[in-house]
Amino acid sequence: MNGTHLSNRLQVVADFVQPGARLADIGSDHAYLPVHLAKQGVISAAIAGEVVKGPYHNALTEIENEQLTAVITARLANGLEAIQPEDHIDTVTIAGMGGTLITNILENGKSHLTHHERLILQPNVGEDNVRRWLQDNRYQIIAERILAEDGHIYEIIVADPTDQAVSYTAVELKYGPFLLQEKSPVLQQKWRREQARLDEVIATMKQAKNAPQEKIAAFTQERDQIQEVILDEG
Repeated sequence: MNGTHLSNRLQVVADFVQPGARLADIGSDHAYLPVHLAKQGVISAAIAGEVVKGPYHNALTEIENEQLTAVITARLANGLEAIQPEDHIDTVTIAGMGGTLITNILENGKSHLTHHERLILQPNVGEDNVRRWLQDNRYQIIAERILAEDGHIYEIIVADPTDQAVSYTAVELKYGPFLLQEKSPVLQQKWRREQARLDEVIATMKQAKNAPQEKIAAFTQERDQIQEVILDEG
């Protein structure tokens, strides 16, 4: 992967960046995403934010090598602190982290958002945490994608700000409102894996001398919900 050819998951993230956007890519690493978008003429400006010096220098090198210093600025900063008011950022991408970390970045950096930004988020796990933060902070999910790549399954969540209260059901927060409508084979594959993991945990618990019945019941309810909601075999 490089600034010319993105991974499939980052390409999906890139596809939701609107023409002329002013982008902040948080946790940018080599800055491949903003470099790609700049080379394609999609964005008008970008900040490549990194909190770790090594990836920050990687981003600097990539931007300089591609002669894009007039379009992309690399910043060493913690999360959304990379964004300054004069940047006039209207799109934020955060990809390749856990959902809890993404949520923490958004929550801790709220003062750097104007609530006019599109958020394009790709959590590796803990997607429900991300959706809950979006709901609580009046960001409406407008699209979701799920894909398998290199043995992993990734979800991309796209949300736009709204002045209206946002409310999702517990099932929508867990599985994704748009992903639930589609119920793609990849979504079924993801949750079939989780169901198999739960079955193993339940079987192990039942073998214990003092089996924790409450936990067994909770895990059983969870695996049955997957069966009913996702696999349609309940």
